[in-house]
Amino acid sequence: MKRIENKINRQVTFSKRRSGLLKKANEISVLCDAEVALIVFSHKGKLFEYSTDARLVLLYYQFCPLIIYIMDKILEKYERYSLAERQFVANEPPSPANWNLEISKLRARIELLQRNHRQYMGEDLDSMSLKDLQNLEQQLDTAIRNIRSRKHQLLYDSISDLQQKERAIQEQNCMLAKKIQEKEQEMAHQSQWEHNNHGHNAPPLPPPPPPFMMAPQLPRLNLGGGAYEGGGAAEGRRNNDLDLTLDSLYSCHLGCFAA
Repeated sequence: MKRIENKINRQVTFSKRRSGLLKKANEISVLCDAEVALIVFSHKGKLFEYSTDARLVLLYYQFCPLIIYIMDKILEKYERYSLAERQFVANEPPSPANWNLEISKLRARIELLQRNHRQYMGEDLDSMSLKDLQNLEQQLDTAIRNIRSRKHQLLYDSISDLQQKERAIQEQNCMLAKKIQEKEQEMAHQSQWEHNNHGHNAPPLPPPPPPFMMAPQLPRLNLGGGAYEGGGAAEGRRNNDLDLTLDSLYSCHLGCFAA
């Protein structure tokens, strides 16, 4: 038995043997009530797996090489049974062959993850078949729907939060406006009360002073003839303003001189 060199024949043989292997795994699981876990990687890195509870369902994960829950349980049981043997050989120094095997596994794992990452980014798609591309498209559509759903949820939560803040600010503004109005009314009532109280208790104002009366100006007398006539004319004008007669003023002055 040797490796099939023709790629097409090798792929056809792999598909047939894989189907037969999965069928046998399901038969032994159903007929013998056994727990079976089957993992197959193709030469391109495709993952095919089967577990007991799958029941003829092919769990096909090329782009997310994760073990399902049932298979994890089976592998955990296998780990528990082989734990004693591993603990027995744990004290022995690891051999270079074991280290090389572990390194090879890690490298294969890293290479698979890197290839899956490139394919998710739309790169390295030449080696993928139509079915692989359809599977990748379906997974990307699912991821986009999940992303959009999460984005819409965050936007809705943000809008709801902003609306609550807006209502709180409006209520606060209404309370402040009401307090300001009450304060203004209180100040107006206090001012009116002080005004009324001041009007009742204020002392009476003193009576206004009598109107100021100007003393009449006496005419000036000159002892010259011409001057006296001029003075007489001036006195005539003053008589019109002060309602005085020249005779009374002249008699007054003569009386003063006689004395």
